[in-house]
Amino acid sequence: MLRHILALAIKEFLALLRDPRSRFVLIGPPIMQLIIFGYAASFDLDHLPVAVYDEDGGSAARELVSRIQGSPHFDITAHVSREEQIASLVDNKEALLVLHIEPRFTTHLAQGGSGSLQVILDGRNSNTALLALNYLRTIVLDFNQRLAAARGSSGPPVRLSMRAWYNEDLDSHWFIIPGIVGLLTLVVTLVVTALSVAREREQGTFDQLLVTPLRPTAILVGKSIPGLVIGVIEASFIIAVAMLWFEVPLRGSVGALYLGLLLFLFSAVGVGLMISAISVTQQQAVLGAFLFLVPAVILSGFATPIANMPEAVQTLTYLDPLRYFLVIVRGVFLEGDGYALLQDQYWPMAVIGVVSLAAAGWLFRHRMY
Repeated sequence: MLRHILALAIKEFLALLRDPRSRFVLIGPPIMQLIIFGYAASFDLDHLPVAVYDEDGGSAARELVSRIQGSPHFDITAHVSREEQIASLVDNKEALLVLHIEPRFTTHLAQGGSGSLQVILDGRNSNTALLALNYLRTIVLDFNQRLAAARGSSGPPVRLSMRAWYNEDLDSHWFIIPGIVGLLTLVVTLVVTALSVAREREQGTFDQLLVTPLRPTAILVGKSIPGLVIGVIEASFIIAVAMLWFEVPLRGSVGALYLGLLLFLFSAVGVGLMISAISVTQQQAVLGAFLFLVPAVILSGFATPIANMPEAVQTLTYLDPLRYFLVIVRGVFLEGDGYALLQDQYWPMAVIGVVSLAAAGWLFRHRMY
């Protein structure tokens, strides 16, 4: 029996490698998506357009403006001379932020008082506006501390000392790229397994497969092996790129990561075979795979926190294997997690894999046509 299963698995590998479309699915999209996500997907904002309305022109105002110009987050694209110019800059999206410095800003600071700054933000994209405001607030805070030190004062009575754990530079790539390991592995594994049985039906070899000595369960096992092997290879390649090219640290246990990966692939293969068992053509299989992929990615917490979702939607996320693997891969990469801390993420993927494979076997037996 094992020899027959191995022969079927080798047959599946050969079918994948000989089919130009399958080869493209295995090689092209993962590399393209890794490059696109790695460089284009970022929560950091740089070179935001800023306009300055400086009614003071004094030394303190010029120093503050130079600090903003020297920040990688801002580009001063316009200097406003009249208040009437502000509205058109914001309306036409030529400036995300307008900084208005009062006429006696430098004088008030020189006299030991406080100067006033007005910030006008384009609030159409609230997330971008809040990030820009936080960047500007950091610059102004640093400016205040330098000014207090120059006066010989002790500064404000309360000092805020910030320290970011696990991601010291708050680089969003450290959050996104480990998630890409799960995302791209799920895409490739799901498509490969979803096409397996559907390809047999479309090519007319399904009946030949049924007259072999293999039972339906053994056929499903043989067809699941290529998906597992290809998933491990794809994930290992992406992990290597994340560490060597994007320089994301891998701080935890490699064994804990690969145990989670195998359980994740086990559940993904089960879902893929379930889709393949009900698909008559390869086109139906691909559509079914992407019908599962889109909600799986949205509900996984890849980009948006699960805690921010409605309670009913949060309940649905427990059926998503990608949700658990993202916790594992980010925990191992950034937090240094090991087996003990990830036990609660392992068993749900095993349950999803067992249930989906059982459903795939039932569908396979009842749709033998």
